[in-house]
Amino acid sequence: MPLLKREPDVFPMSLFDSPGGAPWTVAHVRSRQEKVLGRFLSPLGIPFFAPQREKRTRRNGRNFVSYLPLFPGYVFLRGGAEERARVWRSNVVVRLIDVPDQELLESELAQIHRLQRSGARFAPARAFECGESVRVVDGPFEGYLGIVVRERGAERLLVSVSLLRKTVAVE
Repeated sequence: MPLLKREPDVFPMSLFDSPGGAPWTVAHVRSRQEKVLGRFLSPLGIPFFAPQREKRTRRNGRNFVSYLPLFPGYVFLRGGAEERARVWRSNVVVRLIDVPDQELLESELAQIHRLQRSGARFAPARAFECGESVRVVDGPFEGYLGIVVRERGAERLLVSVSLLRKTVAVE
């Protein structure tokens, strides 16, 4: 039983179909306001990406499903100076972070979006201290860049967003 229905985490749905376009900006939002900003941006037509992960819990014999931000406190959006000015009107943005390497962020976000569409299950991951970067050459994650770790008996691929220094694990 979902606590709340899943909200769109990408707008428009074709955001990653054609690379390039307006520059990326990262909105650092107040606590638990990622979906609020998404609801604010959609009617304004401002493209955004706020990936979510599914969390299942069991309480009192009942199963619950909730959808949590993959990167709590951050929403990725595209637009110029006009869109950036409009974002401040949401009253949930703490600061806007400029993206120095647009191509790197674009490829990392597109990779996370493709993993989501493939049905991969995301789990929060601790920051890693060592390990080698890998490119998967075979299987469902072929072509992805990340670090493979073994945790609690399962192999996971760590996928990062360098700008935020955040990492998520995919089983």
